[in-house]
Amino acid sequence: MPLDPVIPFEPVSTEQIPEGDRWIAQVKWDGVRILTYSDGNEVRLFNRKRHERTMQYPELSDVARYCRAKSVILDGEMIALSDGKPSFHEVMKRDSLRKPQTVAAMVRHVPVTYMIFDMLYLDGRWVTGLPLEERQRLLRETVVQDERIQLVQNVSDPAALFAVTHAHDLEGIVCKHLDSLYAIGGKDPRWRKKKHFKDLLAVVGGVTLRHGTVNALLLGLYDENGDLIYIGHAGAGKLTVADWRAVTERAAALATGQRPFRNRPGRDKDAIWVKPELTVKVRFMGWTPDGSIRQPTIQGFVDAPDAACTFGQTP
Repeated sequence: MPLDPVIPFEPVSTEQIPEGDRWIAQVKWDGVRILTYSDGNEVRLFNRKRHERTMQYPELSDVARYCRAKSVILDGEMIALSDGKPSFHEVMKRDSLRKPQTVAAMVRHVPVTYMIFDMLYLDGRWVTGLPLEERQRLLRETVVQDERIQLVQNVSDPAALFAVTHAHDLEGIVCKHLDSLYAIGGKDPRWRKKKHFKDLLAVVGGVTLRHGTVNALLLGLYDENGDLIYIGHAGAGKLTVADWRAVTERAAALATGQRPFRNRPGRDKDAIWVKPELTVKVRFMGWTPDGSIRQPTIQGFVDAPDAACTFGQTP
């Protein structure tokens, strides 16, 4: 029977690495979550939001090549490497493809690896009600690994793995309890993720509004010439409703008709430029190849001069 796409089980964020014999850790690969569905007649791929990605990754269309199953649902992360490390920017070159005629060339140009870490369905039955330890045993018996198909390995010492991923500048780890069932559409502490974040001070050079209130800050850093360079925008973080209202008042007082950034932000159409006097602490995952920060979150406003917001502080 046809297998309908589901919303996968998600880990929750944690500051504390769990301890105990029944906890294992896995590398959190920086890629795109992909579930592979094979009902014995056709193979289809979907991402975490249930958007189809079959066309983008034709290497996985022949399930019989890497999986000993008549029907199966596999869960994993699609990654692409750059300089020997997973690169979200690289894998997005594949994931963002929309024209079938460009796929063959990109398969050669950007090879991907499917890092499989779970199984939901096997040979006509759901296995989500089995503990993780048992599902992993089924994976080892069913999946045939090669250069492009890999099973994500367990590490019994999560703290040690976290240190290793930090040393190699990887995204982080996911800790999983070996007794955990797979909750479709769920998110709970049986799976916990801990990422390696970076912090910096950035200056606010513009804002955007929603219903008259600031909803995002346009951020910049000064280069060695003293020019303010736009590095991205942030609207998520620890600011409260009251904080956003205060920022709205402050931005109105600092508003200027001149863009303070040397480069032009992608969000400049709706931006209100402000004098670069507000500074914030920002937490982020890393840098994109075009010089923007990834997954920024605002930690709070800081009492620091805008001159402290330079590229010299960046990791």
